[in-house]
Amino acid sequence: MLRETVTDCAACRLSGGYDSLALVLCQDLPGRLRRSPLARSLMCGTIAFQMNENVAAGNWPVVGHEWAVELLHNSLVAGRRPHAVLFTGPPQIGKRTLALALAAAMNCAAEGTRPCGQCRSCRLIARGAHSDVRVVQAETGESSREGVLKIDQIRELQRAAGLAPLESPNKVFVLREIERANLPAANALLKILEEPPPQVVLLLTSARPHALLPTVISRCQILALRPLPFTQVASALVERWGASPEDADLLSHLSEGRIGWAVERLKDSAARDERARRLIDAQQLPQMGRLQRLGYAETLTRAPASIHPTLVLWASWWRDVLLIQQGCQKHVSNVDRLSELEQQAQAFDPIQLRRFLVRLQEAPAQLNQNANARLLLEALMLHMPAPIARGPLGPSFGTEPAIVRPV
Repeated sequence: MLRETVTDCAACRLSGGYDSLALVLCQDLPGRLRRSPLARSLMCGTIAFQMNENVAAGNWPVVGHEWAVELLHNSLVAGRRPHAVLFTGPPQIGKRTLALALAAAMNCAAEGTRPCGQCRSCRLIARGAHSDVRVVQAETGESSREGVLKIDQIRELQRAAGLAPLESPNKVFVLREIERANLPAANALLKILEEPPPQVVLLLTSARPHALLPTVISRCQILALRPLPFTQVASALVERWGASPEDADLLSHLSEGRIGWAVERLKDSAARDERARRLIDAQQLPQMGRLQRLGYAETLTRAPASIHPTLVLWASWWRDVLLIQQGCQKHVSNVDRLSELEQQAQAFDPIQLRRFLVRLQEAPAQLNQNANARLLLEALMLHMPAPIARGPLGPSFGTEPAIVRPV
């Protein structure tokens, strides 16, 4: 049984305390559904769950999210198999891993606790080779933009869903990043969500549930995954993936609780070198003139695949600078560069930083909406915060020399 402690969600305070949970929507999604007085929303980010130690949840290959594992395990034990589940949460937090673990638990051939991780079905699912478990995801788009989940892919899913399972009791479809579905594909998906074949289970994942059609959300059970504690991420990196304690501590902070991101960066040494270069750029660009910054934007545009990660990294950097300015050092992500962050915190005006950070955080979404990458980057370069010039009369905003035009 799950027990919950509510802190500061206004909707949860108004609804009172309940003993059971239902997978319903909270106040942070559009197209809100009516909340039942029998349950609390799992979309509330302020709920802290405590696990019942007597519940055995099998060999679920999932780091963290214990409350979600227990909830799904108990549903399967009680014979209440869901027909559609929507896993939400930040990118690379473990949505796909949990969805595949649920597919393994439903199709495991072992007796007793499931999934066993050893039977043929579990091994095939782990390798991505099970004939009755398919992963559907958006087709690759341009390097600087997201791909699109198209209607042809949903039609193929509908055709496959009408066929009987080949070797397992359930046919499971994992639809990754369902927010990338275009409108025709989303409407086609509604048909199978409304009338799914009895042997079919649909597992959807989304990092932006607010972008989904309300009719899609209303036909799914909702599991909102939240970032893991840094200590849990660091421990998993050391114990499961053999990371050194220093690397594990750094990656746990940089990942902001996203275990998938941390594991990916642990295995990618080139990404660490790229991070070091981009952070140097973030510190040097405000010191450059406008023409140099515009030239940097042009150079970055020639490598579209690096635009999005660069913007995310810069947003993390300037956020850390703002946090140090406000005395919140313990919340910074780039913990290996505290001395540089402290120097930057003294060199910039917090109001300018805040405005620039808002632009940085909005830029990835604008790129996905077909904004011109070069124009977007040039606008960011022109709105970069200027260092504070400290003179005998006190600090003043740094400015570039005025352009003298001939008369």
